[in-house]
Amino acid sequence: MTKIIDLRSDTVTVPTDEMRRAMAAAEVGDDVYGEDPTVNRLEELAAAKVGKEAALFVPSGTMGNQVAVMTHTQRGDEVILEAEAHIFYYEVGGLAVLAGVQARTIPGHRGAMDPAAVEAAIRGDNIHYPRTALVCLENTHNRAGGTVLPQDNIDQVCAVAHRHGVAVHMDGARLFNAAIASGVPAARIVRDVDSVQFCLSKGLGAPVGSLIAGSRDYIARARKNRKLLGGGMRQAGVLAAAGIVALTKMVDRLAEDHANAKLLAEGVNNIPGLRVDMETVQTNIVTVFIDRPDLSGEQLAARLSEAGVKCGASGPDRIRLVAHKDVTRDDMLAALTIIDKVMRG
Repeated sequence: MTKIIDLRSDTVTVPTDEMRRAMAAAEVGDDVYGEDPTVNRLEELAAAKVGKEAALFVPSGTMGNQVAVMTHTQRGDEVILEAEAHIFYYEVGGLAVLAGVQARTIPGHRGAMDPAAVEAAIRGDNIHYPRTALVCLENTHNRAGGTVLPQDNIDQVCAVAHRHGVAVHMDGARLFNAAIASGVPAARIVRDVDSVQFCLSKGLGAPVGSLIAGSRDYIARARKNRKLLGGGMRQAGVLAAAGIVALTKMVDRLAEDHANAKLLAEGVNNIPGLRVDMETVQTNIVTVFIDRPDLSGEQLAARLSEAGVKCGASGPDRIRLVAHKDVTRDDMLAALTIIDKVMRG
């Protein structure tokens, strides 16, 4: 049977053997009571990794972002986000449904908002206006193609927000991809943000889980919001054990995914009818544009899946391919052969 090459997302990764052993042997307790020693170790490790006082283990990145927003805001507040942000685009309207806040979007360049535009969007003191309570950043930026926010942009946006008394949250689902690609330590990337969420279950390979990190007081309040959303997982050390392996063993190998993504992107660029903006191929995501009016993103994704390469359409004229630990360099070369064959009909 021909191997299926799954490039839909880095969320399809399966846990390593070491993770499975750690999960089987994990010491557990009731985390809602604060008594799960493995969860406590994971949270301490995560906080140290990103230079924050405390961290909170949550089931998913979406829950992490929504808990973060709820903890920073009050109902009726306004949140500033980049127009293609995951929190705005892919989290089922959680800003409105859960936090009861209004989104104000700003077009960005490869995911980065102009600090001057952020400042212009911050509301003044007026009885007619909602309060601007939060600015959200995303690093790496999913819909921009896995691009890394420039560090000076992060620093400037944080400075603008804080000058106006507005908090900053970073959706760092792929924060460690950003750190490996840029050579900037994760703790430096998020130094000036008030909170950050990052995933264990994408490129780091854990089966479940994300962390929110921030000040000790902020995380104490976030813990209550996690409980409100049903995120108290009790003997969660079984899951946290895999997260500890992810943070201690799986970060540096992200460079392999980035190299494989670049190899794939360069090869796709040589296939007639397809085009990749190589400047956006900075981490493990490759956005492929289709230059054929007779072929849509959905159609190409379907044909590739039938031929053995799973992917997804990310727009009417594009597909997205994602490198991860469970696809090798040889898999990428095989995928290129299949993509070329499909495009030639």
